[in-house]
Amino acid sequence: MQNLLLVDDETHVLNALYRTLRPRFGKVLKMDLCASADEALAHGIERAYAVVVSDLRMPGMDGISFLTRFAEIQPYSVRLLLTGSADFATAQRAVNEIGIFRYMTKPWGDVELLVHIEAALDHANACRDQRAQADAWAASQGILAPQELERRRLEALEPGLTQVEWGSDGAVIMPPLDSHRSYK
Repeated sequence: MQNLLLVDDETHVLNALYRTLRPRFGKVLKMDLCASADEALAHGIERAYAVVVSDLRMPGMDGISFLTRFAEIQPYSVRLLLTGSADFATAQRAVNEIGIFRYMTKPWGDVELLVHIEAALDHANACRDQRAQADAWAASQGILAPQELERRRLEALEPGLTQVEWGSDGAVIMPPLDSHRSYK
């Protein structure tokens, strides 16, 4: 099952998105709803998302800044921007600077939203398959070590899993207990 992250500071918008998407994608997607960019970034550290949809105008951190930071955590997630204003310059900046897959306006049409999410999922799957094929070819040519191939596979499943901080004595430094990652 793939994961979809919805981010908007307005709870009623999040609920409307969920109500629209649940009938079509409820059995194939786990949907997480976040009312702030910081909360969504914490989710991005915990779980891999195929698609992330963010509002543009949010307090604290706008959608472009959020999606830029999210892309640093999960570079292969497909990113969509949702906004109440049809500002072509902003849309162009989002596409060119941070690789937004689609730019949608509020209010959205339900069919339009479903089509955009379906296209984003198809794109995410196609890109994942291309990366796997490229990695398999590189491994078969001896360009990519089997350990690196496995590291990439694990990192795709659990972002940050393979990022280890080492002490000067060679010990693994564990993150503080109050960090977002849980070790259960």
